[in-house]
Amino acid sequence: MLDIGGGLGIDYADGKPLPPVINDYAKLANDILGPLGCRILVEPGRSLVGNTGILISRVIYIKQGERDRFLIIDAGMNDLLRPSLYDAYHEIVPCVIRAGEADAYQVVGPICETGDTFARNRMLPPLQSGDLVAIKNAGAYGAVMASSYNTRPLVPEVLVEGEKITIIRPRPTYDDLIGLDTPDGLAPRDDQ
Repeated sequence: MLDIGGGLGIDYADGKPLPPVINDYAKLANDILGPLGCRILVEPGRSLVGNTGILISRVIYIKQGERDRFLIIDAGMNDLLRPSLYDAYHEIVPCVIRAGEADAYQVVGPICETGDTFARNRMLPPLQSGDLVAIKNAGAYGAVMASSYNTRPLVPEVLVEGEKITIIRPRPTYDDLIGLDTPDGLAPRDDQ
């Protein structure tokens, strides 16, 4: 048995070349590794789930700086870490498109960290406080890399199938988060 790992990505709509088609990838692996006479395993990863998730966020505020226009949304780097961690591209689209000229935005979250950035100089149509935006292709690594950093509750996960919607992971409450700390069982230190 030979596990050749993953690497099958998805189209993030970022202008980069598309990942190989699964059938082409399988044929190439079989052509190269088939003569070894072993079972070949592939970890499809993002190619299965990357484009199945979106992160919906609300515009909190639009701030015009000296040079840049900031789109501050209520999602943070704790909700989708990939852009902060390694500058991963995720398409960001308004849920309702307004007429008007597109403008460049620095799309940032509300966490007071320089890494709380989803996109730099992203061209987006006009937006205003209260609008919803969708950060696409968050299905791979979105939830598993999320955290409750700065006591920010995890986002709820909602499963949509056709016309049916169900919450599959509710948003924890602050009591849930604080309840994870249980100091009652502290033992006295031996050196005292």
